Amino acid sequence: MKTAASTRRHLLALTLVSMLGLSACGGGGGDSSQTWAEISGSNAVQALRTTDTLAGTGAEALNGKRLTVHYTGWLYDVRATNQKGSQFDSSVGKTPFAFTLGAGAVIQGWDRGFAGMKAGGKRTLVIPAAQGYGAQGAGGGAIPANAALIFEVELISVQ
Repeated sequence: MKTAASTRRHLLALTLVSMLGLSACGGGGGDSSQTWAEISGSNAVQALRTTDTLAGTGAEALNGKRLTVHYTGWLYDVRATNQKGSQFDSSVGKTPFAFTLGAGAVIQGWDRGFAGMKAGGKRTLVIPAAQGYGAQGAGGGAIPANAALIFEVELISVQ
């Protein structure tokens, strides 16, 4: 029959073994001073990058115009395929999103990244943190502080 003292020793031993195992594989007890930007490589994204994946043929996106778009957003992460880390939002398969370009209703990376695009086009935006959600992050923690972002966007219409 186990005594209370032997049960405590057994639990202590299990706890120590678990802690050593986590430490050895890089889990638990890691360097919590590293930020998402350091871990993901977001700090390397210093300027907005736009890449057209399909040229549109419709009306051009200009400041003051109302744009209707579909989008999917990921956290920028150099360790992930195509630098697309965790997906945090998407309108694909849902109601498209509409906003007025240049009105400050969206993040700066969108106001700048959609400019000059034509309806029917698709574009990839790589947005530095300063033109995204900055030091505050967003989405209840879904977008960490100082995270660079990747969006695949489709410009449905310009009005």
